[in-house]
Formats: sequence, C-alpha cells, structure tokens
Amino acid sequence: MRIGRRLAFDFGDVRIGVAVCDSDGILSSPLDFLLAKDPSLNQQIKVLIDEYEPTKIYIGLPLNLSGQESESSTKARAFEVRMNALTNIPTELIDERLSTVNALKTLKEVGIDAKRAKTLIDSMAAVAILEFGLKRDRQ
Repeated sequence: MRIGRRLAFDFGDVRIGVAVCDSDGILSSPLDFLLAKDPSLNQQIKVLIDEYEPTKIYIGLPLNLSGQESESSTKARAFEVRMNALTNIPTELIDERLSTVNALKTLKEVGIDAKRAKTLIDSMAAVAILEFGLKRDRQ
C-alpha cells in the first residue's frame, strides 16, 4: 500500500461527510461536511484534494443489511463517477453498512448530545468508512 493521506466521503442526499487520515494511515479525523446540492461542490472537493493530496479516496457504498444494493447505492456510485471526473486519484467503494450506527454510538460514548450529533454524524460516518478502508488495505 502506498504511504500517504486518504480521504473518505459518506455521500448523502443533503450532506456529504468527509474524513482524512494522516500520511501513515493511523489517525482518522472528521472534516466539515459538504452540502450535496451546493453548486460549488466540485470546487470544494478539488480544494480538499489539493489541500490533503490523498493517495486514495474511499467512498461509502450503502447496502441493505442483506448486502443488496439500493437507490442510495446508485447515488454513491454516481458520486464515484463524479469523483473520477475530478481527479485521477484511485477511488474505492467501501461497504458502509452500520457506519452511521457506529458513528452515533461513538458520539454518544464521548458525551455528545443528539442535537450536536446531527451536525457531526455524516463526517463521523466518513471516519468509519476511512478506518474500514485503511484496515482492508493493511491486510
């Protein structure tokens, strides 16, 4: 696996959670979410790519608990196509089943109330996607 930072995106109809890791792939951190319908979304993504210079980009693939794809899976795949049009950095779809559930649990464990969690959940889900991708790449 190449050394370097990686970015992860948790695509949603309203918000897109974003996370980044350090160049050794050890520490994953949430970033501010992006608004999915913002006309400057492509530019905001390019700014993130220029700032963090990732060697890989993970994108959450929402599957049903049965493992079947859903309407949200189609949207995540379309986001990957968009990402590939913006950059030549390799992308990888990551099964994100339960990432939001795990993110909520983590936020609750550290004492963040439900109202505050709503603004953090998308990027915390991106952290979970990033950590899963990193773990898979280490194997």
